[in-house]
Amino acid sequence: MNELEANLHSVQERIAAAAARAGRDPGEITLVAVTKMEPPDVIMTAYELGLRHFGENRLEEAQEKVAELPGDVVWHMIGHIQSRKARDVVPLFRWIHSVDRLKIARRLDLYASDLAEPLPVLLECNVSGEESKYGFAADRWAKDRAQRQALWAAVEGMVELPHLRVEGLMTMAPIVDDAEQTRPVFRRLRRLRDELAEAFPGAGWHHLSMGMTDDFEVAIEEGATMVRVGRAIFEPGRPIWCAI
Repeated sequence: MNELEANLHSVQERIAAAAARAGRDPGEITLVAVTKMEPPDVIMTAYELGLRHFGENRLEEAQEKVAELPGDVVWHMIGHIQSRKARDVVPLFRWIHSVDRLKIARRLDLYASDLAEPLPVLLECNVSGEESKYGFAADRWAKDRAQRQALWAAVEGMVELPHLRVEGLMTMAPIVDDAEQTRPVFRRLRRLRDELAEAFPGAGWHHLSMGMTDDFEVAIEEGATMVRVGRAIFEPGRPIWCAI
């Protein structure tokens, strides 16, 4: 067993254990392997080990890799999307995790009109309140009426777009020393998802994309259906600022 295979087995075992602690089926959780900074040959090795879901932060880097990987790979865009690049993002990715404003949703919808089916998207929400984070402001949605109204208005506009299919929410927790400190952030996103599902029952709301290398187990215990893990699979020794 090589190092990558051992790392992957470890991550999968940790996912299963976290799901068991929460009384969940690990089959409900999709492992999205974050391949930022990883060359195609390394990604191909992960593919041969059974991984099919891969996440990229940057369009340009993804474009160089997609053509070299098998066609059944499911590519996830997990990074910020610039409006001028929306045209190129749509045909490349099967999932968009980072819809963080109504303007970009409308741009994606425009270019998704050529797809055979609506494009699944997740709404990125900043539930931690960090200024450095992208996402819809959602750190005070339960108490701040203005923030709630602004968020609800944006969601109303997005669920009506004919070529996108809203499937849930995404967030990034703060970088902390103790993963347990991220639990309130993940719990806040789950509660927000539940409120939105009640307010907008026409959308999917099945998914919560939350949890990365240092906190995915806590995220699973709080309801994550997608975890975005890179460093723990590819390079456990890599500094936290280099990879997810």
